[in-house]
Amino acid sequence: MANGSRQAAWEFFGAELKRRREDAGLTQVELGARVFVSGGYIGQFEQAIRKPQLDVAQRIDEVLQSDGFFERTWRKLIDDKRYADYFAAVVELERTATKICEFAPALVPGLLQTVAYIRAVTLASNPFVTEAHIEEKVAARIERARILDDATRPVYWVILHEHVLRIPVGSGVEMAQQLDHIADLARQRKVLVQVLPTSVGAYPLMGRMVTLFEFEDAPPTAYTEAVYSGNLLDDPALVKRVQGTYDLLRAAALPPEASLALIESAAEDHRRCASTT
Repeated sequence: MANGSRQAAWEFFGAELKRRREDAGLTQVELGARVFVSGGYIGQFEQAIRKPQLDVAQRIDEVLQSDGFFERTWRKLIDDKRYADYFAAVVELERTATKICEFAPALVPGLLQTVAYIRAVTLASNPFVTEAHIEEKVAARIERARILDDATRPVYWVILHEHVLRIPVGSGVEMAQQLDHIADLARQRKVLVQVLPTSVGAYPLMGRMVTLFEFEDAPPTAYTEAVYSGNLLDDPALVKRVQGTYDLLRAAALPPEASLALIESAAEDHRRCASTT
């Protein structure tokens, strides 16, 4: 679905939500209280500024007795079988964000991954997967990464733990090419990269990835991921705490120029190891 038609569909979702809410005699605040979000969020759903999570759409159906209309519409607009259920909404946020800040403690983030890296990660998770499944994963992540080529691309700031640079994913040559790709994007000023060196020792969010999204007409959102699950955090106080923690990571990380030098050095290390095996 093209972005224009997708937005038009979300505007229909919002208009229908407003109509059915008013027919039920509920204010935005009253409906929000019943589905466990603020009245302001209901207003943003109705204006197609923000997209609800699946569980919110399901609760709206229960309260408004809409026979599953909002869940079905949500699934048609957001649910993409190329992505895990918990991640489909994140892809939608990437498309509309004006700024994305990410911390990666173990893996190169999806928006920065090369084809070889995607294949290696997919196979590591499921060694019995079909080639068609791998190609689907590759195509989906490459499509996501196209937002970095758009004229209206978001500001993308990523902090990589040094482990991400050192752990070989795929062959040594492929890992070197992955790091070259990150360095190229940084040189093109499509992404600002910092590296959190292992010498820092203990650090905030030990071992946990986090992504922060900012939008032109909606409050910021945070996303965290665990084993086969993910959480979108909308509560303003909680998002503010995550933003503060991200600031601590920025302060502990190497400056961009030193980070770029370390990425390039790590790439050469992988190439050198590959040539001696």
